[in-house]
Amino acid sequence: MPETPATPAIKTLIEVSQLGKEVTTGNTSLTILQGVSFTIAAGEAVAVVGVSGSGKSTLLALMAGLDTASTGSVRIAGQDLFALDEDGRASLRGRTMGFVFQSFQLLASMTALENVMVPLELAGVENGKVAATALLQRVGLGERLNHYPKQLSGGEQQRVAIARAFVKSPAILLADEPTGNLDATTGGQIIDLMFELNRERNTTLILVTHDEKLSARCGRVIRLAGGRLQ
Repeated sequence: MPETPATPAIKTLIEVSQLGKEVTTGNTSLTILQGVSFTIAAGEAVAVVGVSGSGKSTLLALMAGLDTASTGSVRIAGQDLFALDEDGRASLRGRTMGFVFQSFQLLASMTALENVMVPLELAGVENGKVAATALLQRVGLGERLNHYPKQLSGGEQQRVAIARAFVKSPAILLADEPTGNLDATTGGQIIDLMFELNRERNTTLILVTHDEKLSARCGRVIRLAGGRLQ
């Protein structure tokens, strides 16, 4: 009999091991995260949920290398984030990650097109205008290329932010309460768009949210309570 082909192994892209974060103010020490461990495979869509103050945003910041841990490690494609200096972490972020924030984080002095071009310019990509224009058209803003953030609605600003996050086809997209400043209808449209782009580009999505309906759309849910995994 012919041999049955082996099932390809699922590649672990992110490995979080015994992650902890403490902050000290005066004589008071506050534990924000403690003993958090999990892995995320390439292509997964994972929601991180929990009440306010449970440590969700801190976890996301640590996974992005925007902050350093008190204990434990985060590995991205085998690379230990905290073994890198600040420049090294920034370089890794630039190569592998895109971000979508609740507050959009657009540069007010730049047009929609210029905002989306920023990651490409930082990476030295030539003809970035072509890729940025195409992605803005894909998110429904082909007529808004030269508009500044103040000339755009909240939903339009978040579409620009999503285009900026996806323009370099990152391996990982980190989204922190991406619909927090939007009404329910607009938020729903934004989430639909984000999941569509995620599927099209086979990105690994990590979505911080307190919205149970939104988390249910992800393939897996990581729950935090009091800085620990539930």
